[in-house]
Amino acid sequence: MRRQKGFTLIELLIVVAIIGIIAAIAIPNLLNAINRGRQKRTMADIRSIATAVEAYTVDNNFYPRLTTGVVSGDLRHYLEPTYIRRIPPNDGWNTPIGWIGDTAAGNSYTIWSGGRDRNTAFAWQGGGPRTDFNDDIVYAVGSFVQWPEGVQTGT
Repeated sequence: MRRQKGFTLIELLIVVAIIGIIAAIAIPNLLNAINRGRQKRTMADIRSIATAVEAYTVDNNFYPRLTTGVVSGDLRHYLEPTYIRRIPPNDGWNTPIGWIGDTAAGNSYTIWSGGRDRNTAFAWQGGGPRTDFNDDIVYAVGSFVQWPEGVQTGT
């Protein structure tokens, strides 16, 4: 009798099941890593904008006198190209980075991102470290006052 070569149906089903289990474990971790990268990129962009604002302030003795808006709007005219080559217009989730300024005295500013939920309304959640991808990332007058930290939820 001739012996046939190949795999049985049971062997193939076991291999497919193992691949499915590995994919079920890997995909959530991949999505979490992607969102974590977007958070870090957003924080780096906000830091770059804030550094340019602080350099502007050193030269002019006041922060840019702008009302609420987006950083890629009127803030460009104050900072580009002298203090920053190009202001990053969007955060890691491709939503405009927000700006809140003091138009009268020019003594404060806030730069923020709406997070993964892309909420463009400034939502102050009390400050400090946050553990949800949907929470805003907030930078005000020289430091982060609300930022992502630890294991993130909301995936």
